[in-house]
Amino acid sequence: MDKHNLTILNEFVLTGITDLPELQAPLFGLFLIIYMISMMGNLGLIILTKVDSKLQTPMYFFLRHLAITDLGYSTTVGPKMLVNFIVDENTISYYFCAVQLAFFLVFIVSEIFILSAMSYDRYVAICNPLLYTVIMSKWTCRVLVVIPYLYSTFVSLLITIKIFNVSFCGYNVVSHFYCDSLPLLSLLCSNTHEVELIILILAAFDLISSLLVVLVSYLLILVAILRMNSAEGRRKAFSTCGSHLTVVIVFYGTLIFMYVQPKSSHSIDSDKVASIFYTLVIPMLNPLIYSLRNKDVKYALHRTWKNVSNIFSKV
Repeated sequence: MDKHNLTILNEFVLTGITDLPELQAPLFGLFLIIYMISMMGNLGLIILTKVDSKLQTPMYFFLRHLAITDLGYSTTVGPKMLVNFIVDENTISYYFCAVQLAFFLVFIVSEIFILSAMSYDRYVAICNPLLYTVIMSKWTCRVLVVIPYLYSTFVSLLITIKIFNVSFCGYNVVSHFYCDSLPLLSLLCSNTHEVELIILILAAFDLISSLLVVLVSYLLILVAILRMNSAEGRRKAFSTCGSHLTVVIVFYGTLIFMYVQPKSSHSIDSDKVASIFYTLVIPMLNPLIYSLRNKDVKYALHRTWKNVSNIFSKV
């Protein structure tokens, strides 16, 4: 098929993760388990941080929104990817492809800045504990999540409209397992320089600005911890940051590997592995990290389970 023949596309073909038939069933089983754990873990965190009275603090408010974004982008990608393992042709409609791209960008960009907000929250908690409740008021917390949601919606609509307003060529095979901006750009017929420049500027701004907030926050936290005289105080300070720092390292490490590596070392397979990691594995890991490393979450889970058991025992 001539890539330069302009046609009206009704659907795209996703290449998927692998074209080896013998791997389809094992990978379907593996990713189904990962997605189910991710869904249950993030839904559990959302419900737990909403209903438990001991978890009504800014830290758990941000954690709830982190779980929402994790659930959002894993659900945007996961179910469709699982369906493609068991159907003969991995197709996605033109409009559903645009919707998938739009929602994926909303949730992934929101997560970047929510992680930054969580870093700032930890900075205030450790460096200004006496003013913590004043600085991190309910209004401040809401602003720190509303702004990322609004900004990510703007970014998502801008990129999606820019890509889908340009003519696609007859070639409709997307070299990925979901509709992402970069694989779609290679299918456009007209000059993509403007769209590529917009994506590059926005991606650089998002990554650098959010990472800067994280690095400065943790640098100030480290200085404050080293100045503490009490070993118990230092241990407690490190423990409050441990879960978030683990999540930040895993998330930003994957994004940096994905987008900052030299073009010469890029390959479709390595990009797919990195995409699997941050679209499916990270949303599964985050609730596990916060539940296994956080005593408050474990106690809240125990209390909630006890209350539910008592309700059912009375029925």
